Amino acid sequence: MTGNVGITRLWPAPATAPLDESALITLYPRLDQPHLRMNFVASIDGAVELDGHSAGLSSPPDKRVFGLLRMVCDALLVGAGTLRNEAYRALRLDERRRAWRREHGLTEYPTLVVVSRALNLDPESAAFADAPVRPVVLTSARAEAPAGLAEVAELLRCGEEQVDLATGLADLHRRGHGQLLSEGGPHLFGSLTAAGLVDEVCLTVAPMLTGPGAGRITAGPTSTPHGMSLRHVLAAGDELLLRYARA
Repeated sequence: MTGNVGITRLWPAPATAPLDESALITLYPRLDQPHLRMNFVASIDGAVELDGHSAGLSSPPDKRVFGLLRMVCDALLVGAGTLRNEAYRALRLDERRRAWRREHGLTEYPTLVVVSRALNLDPESAAFADAPVRPVVLTSARAEAPAGLAEVAELLRCGEEQVDLATGLADLHRRGHGQLLSEGGPHLFGSLTAAGLVDEVCLTVAPMLTGPGAGRITAGPTSTPHGMSLRHVLAAGDELLLRYARA
């Protein structure tokens, strides 16, 4: 795996000097219109996890971009299964990144948004109980909330049996959450793709062959393929960090 090495730019305008925080921020900009950015790490042979968790594929450079993307977004969108499986903690930032947000007219912390059709969520988990900003849960109209969830999160019901993601995202945009970041998981990514809502994909390619077994970064319903345009290729040792946007 790639160690604690600098991130350099391979394309466009190759540069061998490591990129500092300011340079990285310009490569992952906030946009003037509502925007949904996906962020994933995968092995060379397409695995989304190692030993059941994405952390096994990650590295210090990947975590650096991971933290930066959280810093520049308005809200972080995550599926309930990923919240549980990856043991999400409260969405917090260090003082340096909170200062950057204040300087750019943003709230100190982005808002955590959990997508859950059935509301199989634990209100006592750190992601809710320790949240610096009240999380939002996108859910279906018929889901029954567990005791205590409404006290620690705002429930937005969009769709009868399933979560209507287009309606949910439109509601988030109206609330001022124009710049959305999603860390998955695969089923949420697949559903967002099928609904035509994905504007950008940031993908770290971990220099590993894991063999068969693990799933891909996307799963769920079939969708119509559409092209994406490569915006940059960064490198950190043997690892690649790619950014694609709608063509």
